Amino acid sequence: MRIGATYLGDDRCEFTVWAPACSTVAVKILGESEAHLLSLQRNAQGYWQGTATQVEPGTRYGYLLNDDKIYPDPVSHWQPDGVHGLSAIVDHGAFAWTDEAWQNPPLEDYLIYELHVGTFTPEGTFDALIPRLPRLVDLGVRAIELMPVAQFSGQHNWGYDGVYLYAVQNSYGGPDGLKRLVDACHQHGLAVILDVVYNHLGPEGNYATQFAPYFTGKYHTPWGKAMNYDDRFSGGVRNFVLQNALYWIREYHIDALRLDAIQTIYDCSARSILEELSETVDHWARHNNRRVYLIAETDNNDARILRPRSSGGLGLNAQWSDDFHHSIHALLTGETHGYFQDFGDIKCLAQCLENGFSYTGQFSTFRQCHRGNSASDRPLHQFVVCLQNHDQVGNRIKGDRLNHLIRFEAQKLAAVILILSPYLPLLFMGQEYGDPSPFLYFVDHSDPQLLNAVHQGRKRELATLHLKGEPPFVGDRETFEQSKLQWDLQFLGTESSPEKRVFPLLRNFYRHLIHLRSTIRPKNRQEITVEFQESEQLLLLHYHTPQQHSLIFLNFHPQPQHWTGPIPPGAWQKILDSADRQWSPDSHSPDPLAPATIQSSPGVPLPLQGHNAIVYWHRE
Repeated sequence: MRIGATYLGDDRCEFTVWAPACSTVAVKILGESEAHLLSLQRNAQGYWQGTATQVEPGTRYGYLLNDDKIYPDPVSHWQPDGVHGLSAIVDHGAFAWTDEAWQNPPLEDYLIYELHVGTFTPEGTFDALIPRLPRLVDLGVRAIELMPVAQFSGQHNWGYDGVYLYAVQNSYGGPDGLKRLVDACHQHGLAVILDVVYNHLGPEGNYATQFAPYFTGKYHTPWGKAMNYDDRFSGGVRNFVLQNALYWIREYHIDALRLDAIQTIYDCSARSILEELSETVDHWARHNNRRVYLIAETDNNDARILRPRSSGGLGLNAQWSDDFHHSIHALLTGETHGYFQDFGDIKCLAQCLENGFSYTGQFSTFRQCHRGNSASDRPLHQFVVCLQNHDQVGNRIKGDRLNHLIRFEAQKLAAVILILSPYLPLLFMGQEYGDPSPFLYFVDHSDPQLLNAVHQGRKRELATLHLKGEPPFVGDRETFEQSKLQWDLQFLGTESSPEKRVFPLLRNFYRHLIHLRSTIRPKNRQEITVEFQESEQLLLLHYHTPQQHSLIFLNFHPQPQHWTGPIPPGAWQKILDSADRQWSPDSHSPDPLAPATIQSSPGVPLPLQGHNAIVYWHRE
């Protein structure tokens, strides 16, 4: 059932709000000259409905509950005055879309770029983002992933404190701003993924509980009570989420939804909300001739999420693989605190490359339980992998990016394994050129006590990861300002100092890798062989497609090593060497050790420099 304020045209608007425990509900409409009340009628499911005339788009309104207080609409499409202000009517049919010819590409063609609207540009708006799209296209990006844009309190926030899940953040540019961005993305050949949060609502401006039992005390999440998906009155909450997903897809032409932390969506129903969500979205997409994808974030390593509903799975299209990130991070940084204690050897990375997960039922020392199941039957494109993302950077004391922790050669090595992996790569904004700005955790609540509570909660969360120190205060404006990208660094000229030449050099390296990926990417697991030398921290990826073979040698050790394992038959030509002088900011760097061509020979070891990646290939 469609909910919210639906503008019907001709100055008519239909109001539908779920408030099953209320005895009376009326909508207060603020006209140009005076306000008036429209009493709504209740149906058997607890929805209150009515149609108002002589109302225009932009008109403010709120709901009067039980003849007592007026609240914003929990399904508000626009909060122009913030979380505590009245809601506003939106005419979604008024926007002039120009993306009629757009076709969402197959998921396997995605290369994802995650960004935060507020820190991606100095202005922090949707419109300011649009002029930068051609640079992302030139890099090779095929999809941008927006961190949540649902209305949150204040002017800046990561987005996971949204309280109006249908309203577009006013400080970013509101509904039309997001539509302009999506339309521009489609004109540039970019798909748009929107991060949505269905496991909790933010603390400030959250008036949903005045209307209905959106939460249940049956389960506990890191943010308090869980969303009510299987308790009394859960039908209205489930409809709220299902309609929200369709709303973004239908009204904003969103191509995919990233579902935040689904392991904290608790639901013991016979048909879970995630299964119903995938079925609902698939049904809508089929009937509207659209490709729409659902991408889960979860750290449970459960392949059932990805399997078709007909086989007992949830039918989601892809999920993040944290194991890939953890394996590479631990190998390159040497960090073994928190969840990194389960990683740090080359075998973990090899298992992840073979299976999609490193842990497929083995005992986890960090979790003190067995973790995961096998995903070896799932297609390669169902796994999203990264070197860093908003969580892995932002959940550090100082918001350290990977380039703050490892040397330049190691950065290039990491880039190779990410971009040339068999899975879907995700770049976090600024990663492609090694942006020196941190990405810190920040909020903008109006209540000082709430700000302090969030900060203290943040410190406790960091402590569970065995991170020590005092993080920047979450409510300081400076914490937010420090997190803005230094975008222009990637376009510095060759006359710059070696310290600054690394920025455009790394970008060009990523650009080259992305182009290379399109030619050597395997299609299935049968085309992948993984070998490793554990003590030397060496790994070999062998892609053997019908048209060509590719060998990707990776040295995760800081010192030179020799690959002594067998090399498959053939005459192999080197097509990439991360140690090549063209990829060094120092013009006096030594020539690479590895030869330009190699032959299959078990007796001749292949030399690799420290933190070195080399790619060879030959055609059939």
